[in-house]
Amino acid sequence: MLPLMPPTKYWLMKSEPTSFSFADLVKSKSSTNHWDGVRNYQARNYIRAMRVGDAVLFYHSSCGEPGVVGLAEVAREAYPDHTQFDPHDSHYDPKATREKPIWDMVDLRAITPLRHPVTLDVLRKTKGVEKMILLRRGSRLSVQPVSSKEWAIVVKLGG
Repeated sequence: MLPLMPPTKYWLMKSEPTSFSFADLVKSKSSTNHWDGVRNYQARNYIRAMRVGDAVLFYHSSCGEPGVVGLAEVAREAYPDHTQFDPHDSHYDPKATREKPIWDMVDLRAITPLRHPVTLDVLRKTKGVEKMILLRRGSRLSVQPVSSKEWAIVVKLGG
């Protein structure tokens, strides 16, 4: 009997393209890089729930036209974010110790850019994605779950 594989989970992860863009992920060695700097407890808990193979919508935020620009996958599950220990890093947390780290990160692997970026404006006008966390007033989470239905709709919109 084959072992049962857990179902794939779907996520949306935001990054400012001036800090780290989807193109930067693609250019990384093996199109894989770590996702560091998350300093929100809910987002950190979502990172801890990610499993290798989970699917990710890569979203460019804080830019002229925010939106989903590419597809990625989780390549390595949560492990301590090294930036929390570096006093010279903007993500340094003096409460974190190597014995008791507070913040985690995952590794992402780029799968493909979307043919047509799916902008925030398009998402707001699309039926079937109205309940996305991204579209909730005041939602600023950089890591958030996405339903399989929402994933399918966004991927279809992106071509």
